Amino acid sequence: MAEIDHRGQRIALRFIILIGILSFFADFTYEGSRSIIGPYLASLQATGTIVGIVTGFGELAGYGLRLFSGRWADASGRYWPITIFGYVVQMASVPALTLTSSWPAAAILIILERVGKAIRNPPRDVMLSHAGKQAGGYGWAFGLHEALDQFGAMFGPLAVSAVLAYGRSYREAFAVLLVPAVTNLSLVLLARYLYPKPEDMDRAPQRGVRTDLPRVFWIYLFGAVLVAAGFADYPLIAFHFARVHSVPANWVPILYSVAMAVSGAGSLVLGRLFDRYGFSVLVALTLVSALFAPLVFLGGFWFALVGAAIWGLGMGVHESIIPAAVSPMVATRRRASAFGTFTAGYGIFWFLGSAVIGILYDVSLPAVIAFCVLTQLAAIPIFVWVGRQSLANGQA
Repeated sequence: MAEIDHRGQRIALRFIILIGILSFFADFTYEGSRSIIGPYLASLQATGTIVGIVTGFGELAGYGLRLFSGRWADASGRYWPITIFGYVVQMASVPALTLTSSWPAAAILIILERVGKAIRNPPRDVMLSHAGKQAGGYGWAFGLHEALDQFGAMFGPLAVSAVLAYGRSYREAFAVLLVPAVTNLSLVLLARYLYPKPEDMDRAPQRGVRTDLPRVFWIYLFGAVLVAAGFADYPLIAFHFARVHSVPANWVPILYSVAMAVSGAGSLVLGRLFDRYGFSVLVALTLVSALFAPLVFLGGFWFALVGAAIWGLGMGVHESIIPAAVSPMVATRRRASAFGTFTAGYGIFWFLGSAVIGILYDVSLPAVIAFCVLTQLAAIPIFVWVGRQSLANGQA
């Protein structure tokens, strides 16, 4: 029996690593582009309000549409076809930015890239969750995947920064990102070929027959949307850097790389800590990540650098611990719907928060900082309660 378990663990781990590698190239592509979207939109005469609304609406699409893709995946069971389709839409949108010459045209592709992510994430996360328990824990599985994912998000902006450092244009930087986009799609097809049925890796027994989403899930979602509302998009942060000249133009994507490096390294460690200590880890990280706003919006270069690193730590929490916490809350057959529902609500409030932050930015910078900090701190009591409920139910 031990031999069978060890073999299953190795298979699950290889699957997680392969998905992480293809995600490395996905993030290399779209995070490379996102590191310069703010300045690029500014170069096309967009205002702070436009940047906030476009990027916020992109997040709304990127999260809100997961409600439908998650239900679609649960209803059809066609996890791989839906995942592949989403990656194709997303990877095609980024290099196409090189063809734009106005902010409305760029905005359409920025939003379409988020739509592609919305389509592929719930079924992909379900496949990861199937491997998670077998590989050593949900936090470890999502943390390992996120670490590989975010290292791609680190190297993408660095590549873009190198293009800009050689005097090339934003459009040429977008064109360079065609290479990792094609690599990603090739690896997605390879993963589909090698692991056609990831659900076979899941050996976790089901608790009863309940298929509705439990009360603790909805309360946890309420806390998460508060965090989302107060978390500024990096394009607006980059817009601020360009506007006040607190960070040199070629350093803006480098700071984003720093943020992604912190996110990736943090995810690897924090996933393990979450499996061991549960929601206390999420509470502490929410408290720390609330500090990003005063640092990036009020400080000079070095404060901006520290603020970007803290912002990246918060991103790691969003992308690894938050979905890891959802997995044990619901039955396997409802996980895609749970991920979709959760991230739909998350995205709606990210959009509303981003729009508010963008509008406040054009009026009062202190108001932006107060809004970001207070909304995130308001989530902490909710996470404390959910953590206690999870301990009582034996989930953490």
